[in-house]
Amino acid sequence: MKLNLNIQPLNTWINTGKEPLVISGPCSAETEEQLVATAHLLAQTGKISALRAGIWKPRTRPGEFEGIGSIGLEWLKRAKEETGLPTAVEVATAKHVEEALKAGVDILWVGARSTANPFTVQEIADALKGVDVPVMVKNPVNPDLSLWVGALERINNAGITKLAAIHRGFSSYEKSAFRNEPMWDVAISLKTLAPELPIINDPSHITGNRDLIGYVSQKALDLDMQGLMIESHIDPSVAWTDAKQQVTPAALADIIDHLTLRKPEVRNAEVNDKMTELRNQIDKIDDLVIQKIAERMQIAEKIGQYKKENNITILQVGRWDEILQKRTTYGKALKLSGEFTEKLLELVHNESIRRQTEVMNAEAGQGQAAEKLTHA
Repeated sequence: MKLNLNIQPLNTWINTGKEPLVISGPCSAETEEQLVATAHLLAQTGKISALRAGIWKPRTRPGEFEGIGSIGLEWLKRAKEETGLPTAVEVATAKHVEEALKAGVDILWVGARSTANPFTVQEIADALKGVDVPVMVKNPVNPDLSLWVGALERINNAGITKLAAIHRGFSSYEKSAFRNEPMWDVAISLKTLAPELPIINDPSHITGNRDLIGYVSQKALDLDMQGLMIESHIDPSVAWTDAKQQVTPAALADIIDHLTLRKPEVRNAEVNDKMTELRNQIDKIDDLVIQKIAERMQIAEKIGQYKKENNITILQVGRWDEILQKRTTYGKALKLSGEFTEKLLELVHNESIRRQTEVMNAEAGQGQAAEKLTHA
């Protein structure tokens, strides 16, 4: 099922002539000198399409720097006047929207914490009614596609047609090299639901580490995302917020220079023919995989019936451990990652348990239905 969003193409509201599209600027506007100087250096690279800066900063704990506040909007206005760059700011309340628009901010975005709260998103949406301004919506902190979609729909329903999503990764208990796990599959699901919706990647928040920004940026472009939002500071070592994930304007230019741009479609007939041939092979294998999984589930149901007749529990941890160990080892031998094989097995195992549970409870459910009819 596709999302029914009424949106304008990205190139109608932001300069996409530079490739890739990059929105950049400091995580936080700290001083007028810091913001304006950074803006000038970014403009001089000739590689960015818009200047971003955090004016109001929702922090996890009180006592941390929560943004310079409304005065920063005046600094942003000066930076825009001197560099000619459009400006972008995060808004989290109706008052933020009002003040940002009054100061001439060109693009607004809704942050991850705000996206997670429908009440907050609706307040912002209500403040945007009747206004013609581009709005970008970050994914929620946790991997909840429905919340992300709901926030986009609320903003779109307010009449905002210059709309985009920002993929900034998701909070996870599992520790990895990333500050926020990319969980690319969630962003891909959004792209599948709304192919016309531009998605901007935020490698700064995904990585939390400037050394990985280039890697994540390339992956995002390879997945056909329409641009990047990268934090840049004139001197990241003294930044008041998120110092480790910010880069200097010169470093930003170097990152962009080393990115490879690929096209979503190929017009070469020979290449297209070869792609079609290979995709046909994949389609046949996919059909076979689904057929074999269906056959496996039929056998699982027979096992469920046997367990029922012999009063055996559905879950048998020893058997599951055996499957997991043997199949992941086999998968690695066939050059499949252990993580992929384990996730695939978990999906198949969970479906097997569901099928066996239905078999085990079939007669009990029928008996309860009959009893209800008797007493009706």
